[in-house]
Amino acid sequence: MATDNLGSIVSLGNVLRIDNAVIDEVFFSNNNTGYILISYSVPWQSGITTTDQLQLNVNNNTVILNSFRLPICLCDLREGMRVDVTFSPRMTRSIPPQSNAFSITVKRPSRPPVAPPSVTTARILWIDANNNRLITVSQNNINRQMVFVITNSTIILNRNGFPIPLRALRPGQLVQISHSNFQTASIPPIATAFRIQVI
Repeated sequence: MATDNLGSIVSLGNVLRIDNAVIDEVFFSNNNTGYILISYSVPWQSGITTTDQLQLNVNNNTVILNSFRLPICLCDLREGMRVDVTFSPRMTRSIPPQSNAFSITVKRPSRPPVAPPSVTTARILWIDANNNRLITVSQNNINRQMVFVITNSTIILNRNGFPIPLRALRPGQLVQISHSNFQTASIPPIATAFRIQVI
């Protein structure tokens, strides 16, 4: 986790704010409900600065914006992103403390962005839930297959955009898969899936 230049909590009237926090974890039960776990800095009078975590609960009233100030959903947030957040001063005494998020704004990356992922539209041929693998076949060429590795970060959505587990997918379904640009030279090639959307 990158902890350089993390912001600390500042009070803005009845709202607390942290600029330049790091997202450590994202959880969502649907597109706009869940939480993010963030890291931020805590400066002490002794001159020492430590890092602490805060869970920000997200609901339908939370405003989530990308770096261009356009609305996005909770499912678009990723671990490692830098964000500016505003939240309620009412925090639980849990570890980590929890508060309700009012706004989450993604900051532009300080380094050049990574190349966007590749997108493949294909039909599911076979699902290996035990090994977290998915094999697809091209709509136009039944001999063109691809293997996708499913990780803990892979987002799988049904036709309505709601998260579903890998086991809910079925052979024959048409899916759009955002995946790594890197593919193995094996036959069929293997790539890591970032997002799978049933269409």
